[in-house]
Amino acid sequence: MLISNSFDIPLPPHEAWPLLMDVPRIAPCLPGAELLEALPDNAYRGKVSVRLGPVALAFNGTAKFEEIDNEAHKARLKASGADAKGRGNASAMVTFSLEPIPAGTRVKVDTDLTLTGAVAQYGRGAGMLQDVAQQLIGQFAKSLKAMLDAQEQVQPAPAPATPASTSIEAPAAEPPAPVMPSPAAASSTPPSYAAKPIGGFSLMARVLWNSILRMFKRN
Repeated sequence: MLISNSFDIPLPPHEAWPLLMDVPRIAPCLPGAELLEALPDNAYRGKVSVRLGPVALAFNGTAKFEEIDNEAHKARLKASGADAKGRGNASAMVTFSLEPIPAGTRVKVDTDLTLTGAVAQYGRGAGMLQDVAQQLIGQFAKSLKAMLDAQEQVQPAPAPATPASTSIEAPAAEPPAPVMPSPAAASSTPPSYAAKPIGGFSLMARVLWNSILRMFKRN
């Protein structure tokens, strides 16, 4: 089953590419994803939780970059996992590519997904899987932008220029006493950018609404 999605990043491609290839950094932005271990040869072990219709699924598995083209900004990822409750397996070949747009970069994601076992029954409708994937990609893009915004807010100010030394040496000053941060300063931490899970009811409502719209378009 082929699923195509895209999202935008407010960075030029040469800056967006290393960010997207930094899996431990961006994994918290994907709803339901949990990175458990970085393996050799661009491989990772993790857990992905997703809801298909009324059923909540949790897949434990691995993902490995089989091809990375840094010049063309393209990559191919192979992932596979098994449902924690033994209801089936999922495997996917995912291709990423970047293209420049006025606002930054558009990321195209093409997924060739295969479901086996009972999970194949839950995700039988291609339209439903497309909608679920688009909702997850949309949440990922929002969380990624929030992460970038948070990092811009905490960029350190440039250090003042060091004055030129003179031939007259001043006596050494006593080191200043340590200053404890005020409660207001201590609480001014950058906002969290980890993705919030999409609620099951919210996701089902969006998928149902999209299905109704497609039905009216066909009629």
